[in-house]
Amino acid sequence: MDRAVRDRIFALIDEGWEVWAQFDDEVRRNSWHPFVAADYEKVLEALIPLYEPGLRFLEWGSATGVVTIIADLLGFDAYGIELDARLVEKARGLARKYDSRARFAEGSFLPTGYQWRPQSNDGRLGTIGVGPSGYGQLGHELDEFDIVYAYPWGGEEPLMRDLFRECGRKGARLLLHGDNDVHVY
Repeated sequence: MDRAVRDRIFALIDEGWEVWAQFDDEVRRNSWHPFVAADYEKVLEALIPLYEPGLRFLEWGSATGVVTIIADLLGFDAYGIELDARLVEKARGLARKYDSRARFAEGSFLPTGYQWRPQSNDGRLGTIGVGPSGYGQLGHELDEFDIVYAYPWGGEEPLMRDLFRECGRKGARLLLHGDNDVHVY
């Protein structure tokens, strides 16, 4: 990795932790919110070997956009979808600050028409909020992405794997951030 790119990525990671601490103090202290910062270094380690020119990256629940911006700085054509408008604005601001072309949409990462049908018949979505699908704002459907990343809460992994199987592109990769690692499917 080019030293200048590495320095920008690690400056972004440091700022991402500062933004997370401020959000945790100002928002999460007062009411529950599903945003929890990823282990940015682990995500970076997972993305580096997956990079190939021309690959399109999507982050489900992109929050402040740090992971999506890292993907862009690595060379991916990077996008994020986030339901919380405050976080989308923060992500866009960080992208401008780090001279990133990452694009962010406000909305749900669930495509229009997708229905979660688990074997248990418990169709609750966990912390995954509902709203208008964000794909229209991005100008791309889920099956147009080569790599999709998410940091699910416990119990949401089956829904995300099902969504990816049903709507993702054959041959694409799903990266799910677990407690100690990023798993590639």
